[in-house]
Amino acid sequence: MKLKNLWLAVLMIPIFLVGCGSDSSGGDLEEQVIIGEDVEGATELTFWNFQELHTAFFEDAVERWNEENPDRPIRLVAETYPYDQVHNNLLLALQSGSGAPDLADIEISQFANFLKGEVQLEPLNDIVKPELDKMVESRFDIYAKDGSYYGIDYHVGATVMFYNEEIMEQAGVDIDSIETWDDYIEAGKQVVASTDAVMTTVESDEHFTFWPLISQRGSDYFDTDGNVILDNELNVDTLQFIHDLVYEHEIAELAPGGFHHAEEYYGYMNDGGAASLMMPMWYMGRFLDYMEDLEGKIQIRPLPMWEEGGNRSAGMGGTGTVVTNQSGHPELAKEFLAFAKLSEEGNIKLWEILGFDPPRHDVWDSEAMRASNRFYDYFHDDIFDILLEIRDEINEINITEQTPDAQQEIHSHVMHAVLREQSQTPQEALEQAAEAVRSRMTH
Repeated sequence: MKLKNLWLAVLMIPIFLVGCGSDSSGGDLEEQVIIGEDVEGATELTFWNFQELHTAFFEDAVERWNEENPDRPIRLVAETYPYDQVHNNLLLALQSGSGAPDLADIEISQFANFLKGEVQLEPLNDIVKPELDKMVESRFDIYAKDGSYYGIDYHVGATVMFYNEEIMEQAGVDIDSIETWDDYIEAGKQVVASTDAVMTTVESDEHFTFWPLISQRGSDYFDTDGNVILDNELNVDTLQFIHDLVYEHEIAELAPGGFHHAEEYYGYMNDGGAASLMMPMWYMGRFLDYMEDLEGKIQIRPLPMWEEGGNRSAGMGGTGTVVTNQSGHPELAKEFLAFAKLSEEGNIKLWEILGFDPPRHDVWDSEAMRASNRFYDYFHDDIFDILLEIRDEINEINITEQTPDAQQEIHSHVMHAVLREQSQTPQEALEQAAEAVRSRMTH
């Protein structure tokens, strides 16, 4: 173990010990589900995650696997931990050489931490490469290093605009007439003038307002060579645009609770607080779970363009499922992971169970994807027609070892200083953040 990794492990020990109790894997276990518990002769695999909905997806996958492979059944012990806890525990277990599960979920902004130095994850090339031509390849590149793929995502994460059509109609705005961001601003002014709602909300504590917009314009936190470009002219201009939505055009508010996953925000939107919301498609599940009163009122559309012919989406968010190098059954774990998340049926299940836009694009226009389900019932039945429209308008994002650091600067400093406190200009805040990231890269 490298010295800096040893110190990291030592620093994380107190975190690991908190709440261990009798749970040998460590951490504050929120939920444990054993799938296939009564199946005779089953091989046990362990799976750590931070989202219990992912357990539901794998529960279905295990049941299907055991039906189709009665000679090689699986018993999956799925354990859900708090977000920080699962990433900290997994990193410590991998660095110390013991205690890691067979399978684990790693969120995209944390993934770079697991690719530093000698990677302690199993390469997945043997299961990924045969299917790659059917996949949105950029969703695999973000979990790769030196030609090896290490994670398999749950979705593309295509960013879209969710419109409350009831409010838009009250304001006299046809949502299909909004093609550019200039159109969007003008529509927002009509909404504010004609209704009790604002046009939209922006995050001051998270990145799902800023990162999608710079990605849509072809920018990022880092360039393809890993150089910091957080403070480039395009990013500064984009952050100024977000600021101006709130303070100049006065068509937006800061999201209650600071971000679009806060309880205060769900209540605000459910009560018709804003006429639209920019988030990835996977946010559909949040509407179903937390905003029941909006059923039948929300329409999904591509993002407005920055200029004619520009991109109308951005790929955001993500969680890569990995096989650790401590797995006692790595080949079985990989084969099961391919069955669950790379197969045609598995990708259809990603939509049916989770409401995610699956990485396998050859299922998007399949008959099975059109079958009635709770997402179509809540929204509308042409969701995947829209996804097919924008499939080639999603830029890759550049994930580096410093991405978690840059993301933290955005969360803790940039958005607060520019939007909430207004203590710095976009240029000042982004230059300060970029210099902080650069300085830590050289030490």
